[in-house]
Amino acid sequence: MNEEEILKTQSPGAMTAKRFLRNRLAVTGLVLLGLLFLFSFVGGWLSPYRQDQVFYRDEPQLKEFAGVSRNESFRFAAAPGQEFGSVLQAQFALKLADFTWRDTHYTVDQKGQDLYTISAADTLIGIAYKDIVTPTPEFTLLYDTLLAYTNGQTGFSSNEIAYTLLPDGTLLSGTQEIAYISRTVIQSRTAGTATPRQLHSLVDQAIDNGTESFSWDNRQFQLVYDAANRIWSLREATATRVWDAYAAPSRAHPLGTDKNGMDVLTRLMYGGRVSLVIGFIVVFISALLGVVLGGTAGYFGGWTDNLIMRLVDIFYCVPSTPLLIILGAVMDAMRLDPRIRMLYLMLILGLLGWPSIARLVRGQILSLREQEFMTAAEAAGLRTSRRIFRHLIPNVIPQLIVTCTMSLGSTILTEATLSFLGLGVKFPFASWGNIMNDVSNAHVLTSYWFVWIPAGVCLVLAVLGFNFVGDGLRDAFDPKMKR
Repeated sequence: MNEEEILKTQSPGAMTAKRFLRNRLAVTGLVLLGLLFLFSFVGGWLSPYRQDQVFYRDEPQLKEFAGVSRNESFRFAAAPGQEFGSVLQAQFALKLADFTWRDTHYTVDQKGQDLYTISAADTLIGIAYKDIVTPTPEFTLLYDTLLAYTNGQTGFSSNEIAYTLLPDGTLLSGTQEIAYISRTVIQSRTAGTATPRQLHSLVDQAIDNGTESFSWDNRQFQLVYDAANRIWSLREATATRVWDAYAAPSRAHPLGTDKNGMDVLTRLMYGGRVSLVIGFIVVFISALLGVVLGGTAGYFGGWTDNLIMRLVDIFYCVPSTPLLIILGAVMDAMRLDPRIRMLYLMLILGLLGWPSIARLVRGQILSLREQEFMTAAEAAGLRTSRRIFRHLIPNVIPQLIVTCTMSLGSTILTEATLSFLGLGVKFPFASWGNIMNDVSNAHVLTSYWFVWIPAGVCLVLAVLGFNFVGDGLRDAFDPKMKR
C-alpha cells in the first residue's frame, strides 16, 4: 500500500495523532504529565498521611527553674531584747569599725571572715554576717553556728546541746539535719516552692567548680551565668512535645518534614492536585469566555466587534501582577476561608486570561465566516448560534487546544508565584508554590533542601510537560506539516 492509499484510509484525527506521536518532545511531555497526574492524584490517595497531619517529637528544652546568686551583702540579727535597727546597720556597713551614734559608743569585733559582733557597754546588740543559715535558727544557735563555721570547727555546743558541722555546711544534731550553711541564694520561679537540700548543695558545688551542668534525681540542670548582673540562671532540661519540624528524610518521611512538622511527600502530592486543578479550571474559564466573546465579535462584526475588542484592550491595559497582589492582600484582610479563597483565585485568574483567547478566536472566525461552507450554512437557514458553535468554533478548536495547553504552564507558574508570596493558596491546603514558601531565609535554603527542591522540580516538570505537549499539538494540527 503506497502513501497515497494510506492517507486515504486514515481520518484527520488519526493523522494528527500520528504526527503528534512522531514528535519525541511531545511524547516526553505527555509522559511527564501522566506521571505527575499519577503522583498527585493516585499517590495522594495511597499516602498513609493527610496533607494537614502534624507530627511531633519529644525534645529536651531548658526551662528556668530558679535564679541563683551569691550573697555579698551583710545580714543582721538582733540579740534577744535588743534593738538593732536599720540606722545602726547602716552605720556598721559604712565603717566596719567602732562607731558612735546618738552619744552611744558601739564596739565592733570581727569574729571570723565576714562575721562581726556589735556591742554597746559590753552588751551584745547583734551580729552581722554573710553566710546564710537555712532555716534560720534562734539567735544563740545562729551565732554559735556561724562562729564555728567561719573558724572551721567540725563540732560545737550551743545551749548545752552538741552539734556537728560537716565540710559542706550541713548542721547536724546527732544524726538529724538541722540547717544548711551557704552563701548561695536560690529563688525558685514557682511561688511557694522550696529548693531541696541536695539540689542546693549541688548548685554550690557547680558554682565552686565552675561546672555548667549537672544531674539530680534523674533530672538535668544547667547553670548559665549572667556576668552583667552577677547572677546565675538555673535551668532544667525537660522533655517538651514540639512539632517535628525540618526532620531529615527517613523511612517514615521519605522527603522529611516541613516547618510545621508535616510530611513533605504527602503535601507534595496534594499540592500537585491543587496546582493542576487550578490550572485546568482557570484555563477552562478563560477559554469559555474567550470563545463566547471572540466568536460573537468575529461573526457579527460592526459595533459588537468594536465593543468587545475595546473591552479586550481594557483588560490588556490592566497591570495583572499588582492587581493580583492587591486582591491577595484584600482577601488576607477579609480572612477568607481557604476554600473560598481558592475559588476566588481561580475566578480572578480566569477573568484576566480570556482576552488573548478571545482575540485568537475572533481572528480565526473573521477568516472562516467568508468561506463557502458558511455561505451554504446560511443558505440552508441554520440559526446563528448553530452556525457559530457547530460550524465555526469546531474549526478553531485545534488552535484553541494548542493555546490552552501552552497557557496551562504559565497559569500554574502564576499560581505558584502568588502562593510563594503568601497571596495564593493558603494553609492548610498545599500547593507547589506555598510549599516553596518555606524558603524564608538563607538557612532554610541551604540546610533543608528536601523541603523546597522537590516542589520546584515538580513545578518545572509540569511546565515543561505542558509546553512540550503544546508544541507537539501545534505541529500536529499544522496542515502544512510535512508528512
